[in-house]
Amino acid sequence: MAERGRGADGNPLNRFDRFHVETDEDAWVDDAPRPLKTVFLGDDSQSILTKSDTEDLPFDHGLNPYRGCEHGCAYCYARTYHEYLGFSAGLDFESKIVVKRNAPALLEKALLKKTYQPGFIAMSGVTDCYQPAERKLEITRGCLEVCARFRQPILLITKNALISRDLDHLVELAKHRATAVFLSVTTLDPKLARILEPRASTPRARLETIRTLAEAGVPAGVSAAPMIPGLNDSEMPAILAAAKEHGASFAMYSMVRLPGSVAEVFASWLARNFPDRKEKVLNRIRAAYEGMLNSTAPGFRNRGAGAAAEQLRAMFHASCRRLGLAPRPPQLSTASFRRMTPGQGELF
Repeated sequence: MAERGRGADGNPLNRFDRFHVETDEDAWVDDAPRPLKTVFLGDDSQSILTKSDTEDLPFDHGLNPYRGCEHGCAYCYARTYHEYLGFSAGLDFESKIVVKRNAPALLEKALLKKTYQPGFIAMSGVTDCYQPAERKLEITRGCLEVCARFRQPILLITKNALISRDLDHLVELAKHRATAVFLSVTTLDPKLARILEPRASTPRARLETIRTLAEAGVPAGVSAAPMIPGLNDSEMPAILAAAKEHGASFAMYSMVRLPGSVAEVFASWLARNFPDRKEKVLNRIRAAYEGMLNSTAPGFRNRGAGAAAEQLRAMFHASCRRLGLAPRPPQLSTASFRRMTPGQGELF
């Protein structure tokens, strides 16, 4: 059984580990299991921008202040990245958060380089930059302050209403067509959201955040992602309609994919929460990925193929046309980019 507020119920084996420890289930255990606490670990990386060479991603660089994510979404494809750090894709991913406290300074250093060619940066390309720890640490806010000062275009994707805290920087960026924000809404059902994304904001809070951003002049849209066949895919039209009603002007979607041990985490989640649907859901995902639960092929990995994938694609585009939602974010501009050091004033 999963602990309250957690998506995984254990730690799958790390594929890179040569040795594994197994618990003897018949052994006498003196103490009751203790609640799992989240620990934060420092990251001394000397760079912060990751170059994106993939054609199907609408940005040039990724920026991730955190590795691991407390939101605890059972389906998250980024869970496997924790294995490169020597951790598990299960509970470790949700409870051992690697923090890049110097991310704002590293970002400023990168943007000041004469070799830096102004392009588009995305935050939350891997793990959510507004996960619970951000409320106190304010690393993402620091990065946005740098972006606002440099007028560096940045695309943000989050499922946390905390982003509205940084409205001041977002409004400033929006003046120069230098930002757009996606709120990820996977379901409108608060009960499903609570078990699917246990520590993320409620669907209602995310929709209200779209309204807050849009009314302030910040381009805001909805990411109906991931769509999970047989679980939440039928909600897509309603999600898009609700987002439009709250001020969204653009949208996107993706099909769920389950790389590596994420498949084990998600299958276990299905067995706990929807045992009667488990095999149906997994089989429909396989049908979209040529018998597999995942694909890394650009253009195919987030869309899939086959009848279910085509039906989802058609549903998305038909809903966007009906609602007047653009099927992609607005084109950001690098025209106003400038290199600014702290305290440097404007000439005009």
